Order: sequence, then C-alpha cells, then structure tokens
Amino acid sequence: MGLHESQAANAGILPFPQASHGRAPAWPNPNDQRLLHTVLDNMSQGVLLFDTDARLVFCNRRYIEMYGLLADHARPGCTLLDLLHHRQQAQSFSADPHEYIADLMTKVAEGNTFASVFTLGDGRAFSIVNKPLAGGGWLATHEDVTERRHAEERIAHMARHDALTDLPNRMLLRERLEHELKRVKRGENLAVLCLDLDHFKSVNDTLGHPIGDELLKLVADRLRGCTREPDTIARLGGDEFAIIMTQMHQPTDASVLARRIRESIIRPYQVDGHQIVSDISIGISIAPIDSAEPDQLLKNADMALYDAKADGRGTYRFFEAEMDKRMKERRDLEMDLRQALSNNQFALHYQPLVNLQTNDITAFEALLRWNHPTKGLISPADFVPIAEETGLIVSIGEWVLRMACKETANWPDHVKVAVNLSPAQLKSKNLVPMVMSALADSGMPANRLQLEITETLLMQNTFATLATLHQLRKLGVQIAMDDFGTGYSSLSYLRSFPFDKIKIDRSFIQDLSKGAEPRAIVHAVAGLAKCLNMISTAEGVETQQQLDTLQAVGCTEMQGYLFSRARPAHEIMELFAPQSAYAAEAQR
Repeated sequence: MGLHESQAANAGILPFPQASHGRAPAWPNPNDQRLLHTVLDNMSQGVLLFDTDARLVFCNRRYIEMYGLLADHARPGCTLLDLLHHRQQAQSFSADPHEYIADLMTKVAEGNTFASVFTLGDGRAFSIVNKPLAGGGWLATHEDVTERRHAEERIAHMARHDALTDLPNRMLLRERLEHELKRVKRGENLAVLCLDLDHFKSVNDTLGHPIGDELLKLVADRLRGCTREPDTIARLGGDEFAIIMTQMHQPTDASVLARRIRESIIRPYQVDGHQIVSDISIGISIAPIDSAEPDQLLKNADMALYDAKADGRGTYRFFEAEMDKRMKERRDLEMDLRQALSNNQFALHYQPLVNLQTNDITAFEALLRWNHPTKGLISPADFVPIAEETGLIVSIGEWVLRMACKETANWPDHVKVAVNLSPAQLKSKNLVPMVMSALADSGMPANRLQLEITETLLMQNTFATLATLHQLRKLGVQIAMDDFGTGYSSLSYLRSFPFDKIKIDRSFIQDLSKGAEPRAIVHAVAGLAKCLNMISTAEGVETQQQLDTLQAVGCTEMQGYLFSRARPAHEIMELFAPQSAYAAEAQR
C-alpha cells in the first residue's frame, strides 16, 4: 500500500509503526495526533512528506509560512508540481519546476539524498534536503539559512579584509595578484605599488593609537579616490599599503599614479581636533618587466620602497636589479653587525668642540666607528640605520656610553664628552640606571657628560621622554638638542624642556656663504640660545669664512673639520698641547 493510500495520509500526518508482540499500538490516537501536529507545526524547519508518485502526504505550518503560501496550496494529495507552481506565483521559486522535479525523482529512485540551496530574489537563502524513505517516497526539510549564510559571508570577508579599513588584506591581495598575472602572460602589463606612511609611529606615540587608527582610515579613503575600479588596494598591516594597478599601457602610468597618491596624502588631515600632516614613500615593480611571479613582484616593490625611504622619504622609486644586490649586501651587513659587538670590532673617535671666544676645547663628541675585519672602516651612515631597525642599537648604544665615560674620565676636568642617544635608548626604562652605572664605573662626574637627542626623538612619546630627561638632569647630566631647526616644533620643545645646549644643524652652516638669509637664521638661533642661557654649537664648520661669521653673530661653540676631524682616544691628548701653549702665550 502506498503512503497516499494510508490512513495517516488521509489524516494529514506522518504515520508511525504499530507496536509489536501483540501489545496495543502506541500510535496513533486522537491525543497523540494533536501533540504530533503541535510539535511539527512549531519546528523551525519546513517539513514535507511525499509518496512515490510525488504527491504530498504531509506539510507543516512552517513550510507554508516560509514561502508565503495559503493552507489550501499544500493540502495532502496535491502534487509537487502543483506546489511549485503556487510557489512561483508567490515568487518563492524561480527555477524550472519540471527540471527540478526530474532531478529530484532521479536521485530518490536511486536511493540518494537530493540536497540544494535556493536564494530568492529578496536575498533569503533556503537549504532543502530530500531524503528517500525505505517504504517509498521521501521526506523533505526546508531550512532558512539566510543568517547562517550571512555569517559565513562575513567570516569569509573578514578572513580576506582588514578590519580597520575594510580594504583587502595580504591574503586577498596575493590571490588577486595571481589572477591578474594570468593576463600578463597573455601580453598585458601591471604594476605593484608598496606604500608606507612617513613617521606614522610618531602620530601613535604623541596623539595615541585611536588617532592613528582614524588617520589610517582617512588614508585608505584617499587611496580609494586615487585608483580606478579594476585596481586593488590592500592594507598589509600597520601603516603599510599596497596597490595592484591593472590595464597599464606603459610604466609611466605607475609614476602618474604614485604622484597622484602623494599629492592626495600630503593634504592636511583633521582628526578629533588635531591637524595632522603626513607624507608617503612608494616602491614600484612592473610585471612582466621585473617579474611575473606574485611573491617576487611584491618583494621587488618592497625593495624599491626601502630605497625611496633611504633617499629621504616622501618620494617614489621603481625597482632596479641593483636594489636586489644592495639588499643582499645589507642582509650580510646585518649578520656581521650582530657579531661586531661581541668580537670587539667597535671603537670610538672623538671630535672636539671649541669655544669661539677663547679657542679652548670645551668638549668632545663621541662618534662610533666599526672596523670590519674584511671591509675595513664602515661609515655609521651605513650601519646605524640597520642597528636601529633591528634593535641592536640599544646594546651598541650602551657600549658607546660606557666606553665614552671610561676613556674620557681621566681627561682634563673642564672637558666634557657628548654622546648621542637613539630613540630606542630613550624609550628604554633602563636608561637612567644605565647612565648612573656608567658614571659610577668610570668615576667620571655627571656634569662632564652631555647627552644629545634629536627633535624627532622628542616627538616620540613626549611625556615619557621629558620625564626621563628631567631624571637625567637631576643626576647632573647635561642635555643638548642636536640638529636644531630641521624639525617642525623646535621652539616649542625649548619651552617644554630646559636644554643646556642647542646644536645648529650643519645644513645652515654650509649655506652661510649663500646670502643674508642663512646668516640671519644662525644669528637668530645664537641670540635665542643666549637669552635662554644655553650654549649654541655650530656643526660642520669647514671654512675660515664660516668661522668668522659664527664669531660675528655670537655663536658659542664650533665643531668641524676646520679645527679637527674625529680622532681615536689615544690621539686626543695631542690636541691639548697646542691649547696649553696658546694659553701660556696669552699670559705673557
């Protein structure tokens, strides 16, 4: 007997087996039928039962509600085709009903479950499972999976997008780059641009990470405004972004985009009452000229970015094969640098600072030198940036401070020694105890030690920095601002901390011969230092004309090749002999 011929079908409920072994049947009875209807009608899924002829045996209320049907549309005995026609009229079924039924009946006849997912025009998604029954026919369940589908889509989106800016992340960038490179192999070109905001860390340190995050969102919006629909913009992390530029005609198209990006990025930002000015460095690699492999293209663009930053930032550079060679040399240098300290390859040279009124040597600046076992003397300009990037500068800086105190402790009492501090050192909580230890070990009085910091260093975590500087001043250590005038807020920092000395950047000294304006600037700085009871030191003095001008405008000290280059410690005593002779001659 088929299901549509049973009493259960006529009653409109799902039949249950009779009890065995002569006992009274457990199902059905009037009370249990009502209970069963209640259970089925309150399920979250739509449930239907069909017989072998695709006629409806049972349908619960949830199915009718899901598809906006009337109760008469789903009465027992109607065919599946009739049901689908009603759903078409209710706009809850859009497929070809005949094809759907044919596929379904084939699967059921083979004893296989037929499962599918339909998405309606209103965006709702339904999972439908048709499971064959042993006695013929099948059981169908319909589940609204719209929210689940949306959740899955959100998860999939989050896995490939940056949470802060909603831009593609590194994973999606690479997927799209692989896809676009297929076109390159068919003769098209593309560019990969790696971008890095200049000095973004100072924004986080001075204004806080929430302000930094808002700035990144604004930068992302401006990047969207600079690119076209086929291009891909991605955030790689921190303040690093990348762009895949497609549909290129020639490499110069990438430089046009790079200039357009920089023009947009450098416009001032207003974030929570703060005006922020930023700049950007860009590295560019071209496919297939530089490579047709995604990882290599990204690597090449990153090397070009590094070159742009090394050239002063705020610019763009195309990848060149020579960059790869330089990067390998840099990696080798980094590996050697990690061994230099333990292998005693560092030494200090000292350049004198001379009082412009008395011609006396008042101090020496300790300058680090690296005697490489095979490459000879390596310039600090080549290895100090690497030390700062890798964090080695902290241990190297401690060695410099301790060695400078040790080597100069027995020099004349009036001669001071100046040591440069790196940003990493100043941020270290161990700086003050370390300075105290270096002074104690060497026996040198604290007032003979000068610590030089740059304005850029001051911009990083200002409050903590100023607190540390005040602690050092309490010890008796003098504090000098190096490269004065090259930053944006030098004067404001002179108000926030009582420096002992300001060092006029060498760029102003070199320009003294170019007209009245550089002379006026140096004159103003020297006068400012005098009013604030600070020493003004001119860096990079190389000519007699520069010296004469500095004396005329009232500068206190000079430092440069005109008097002496930096020398190793054992040569320093030679400098005091002429000074003693000069003093003796002056007394006659």
